[in-house]
Amino acid sequence: MPSGVYLIQDNGQLVEMTQQPPPNEDHLQRLVADYPNLLAGDQINPTVPRRWLLIAREVPLASEPDGGPRWSVDHLFLDQDAIPTLVEVKRASDTRIRREVVGQLLEYAANAVTYWPIETIRHYFETGCRERDLDPDQELSGFLAGGDPEAFWVQVRTNLQAGRLRLIFVADAIPPELRRIVEYLNQQMAPTEVLAVEVRQYGGEGKQRILTPLVIGNLEKTTTAKADVKQWDEASFFPELEARHGPQAVATARALLHWATSRGLRIWWGKGPRSGSFFPMLDLPKGTAYTFGVWTYQSVELQFQHMAVPPFNDQAHREELRRRLNEIPGVNISAERVTKRPSIKLQTLGARTALDQFLAVFD
Repeated sequence: MPSGVYLIQDNGQLVEMTQQPPPNEDHLQRLVADYPNLLAGDQINPTVPRRWLLIAREVPLASEPDGGPRWSVDHLFLDQDAIPTLVEVKRASDTRIRREVVGQLLEYAANAVTYWPIETIRHYFETGCRERDLDPDQELSGFLAGGDPEAFWVQVRTNLQAGRLRLIFVADAIPPELRRIVEYLNQQMAPTEVLAVEVRQYGGEGKQRILTPLVIGNLEKTTTAKADVKQWDEASFFPELEARHGPQAVATARALLHWATSRGLRIWWGKGPRSGSFFPMLDLPKGTAYTFGVWTYQSVELQFQHMAVPPFNDQAHREELRRRLNEIPGVNISAERVTKRPSIKLQTLGARTALDQFLAVFD
């Protein structure tokens, strides 16, 4: 008997199934949306299989502040760790799958980090659920299995901020050129994960179909490398900072942490294989207000890009904040950085007067 894919019917008859290309790209896109398990979460992480929450199909994405949609991402999913997963679908017969689709998805990822505030993602999720006659609250509650929805959305924002994304190319066959690019990118782009999923479709007599997903992306090396990502905390952050930059940097960072905790702010400790961070957060009824982040590479990162809660969702207020910070000796934040994440060196705030002035601005 020749090798191939076979289906055993109820009557015991063995039916050979032949590989069938998708009739069009939309057919393959609908399969991924209707059956997210085709993304093979158990192959991506055999220890903790990925589960998928569909946000929406054809998700609009801008390329400039206050700009209209320039692109649309085929699918946006979140996994149970709130990692945004961008999926781009192509047929193997589409010549763009060999190289052009890579640049396309990387461009989406770069702009998603900047132009997808969490409020927008939540809106897409709620709208997408209603279009499918689903209740958004029930869908999210079922996906989280008792987890805190608000904490989940905060983690989505944090993952976007840290560039912790997953990019997946889906096709009925992954050409060798794309396979090599995916394997290379997946080794080089931590904490972003880059994968390809080959979804082969087989058909026989009647309406019987078999779908077989295969994940491509040099998973053995990738899983080992990404398993090294550590969860930072106070006990690990400050020794690392002192080893890199000395006791003065530690004193300044501890003063920033003390200021935040004494005012009741929530401290979010980052994850990363090499660099630690902490972010003081102000939780409000309308969302979470970002202040600044402190990193072990001696940087105080200002969170203009993620200031989506009133009043700093208004650029005029961010401009006023920038102006006040620029009054601190040694600080010079340019106007074009008011929508990004500019940084100040800890050593700039080492002088007591500069530190006091910095904290007075945030007070």
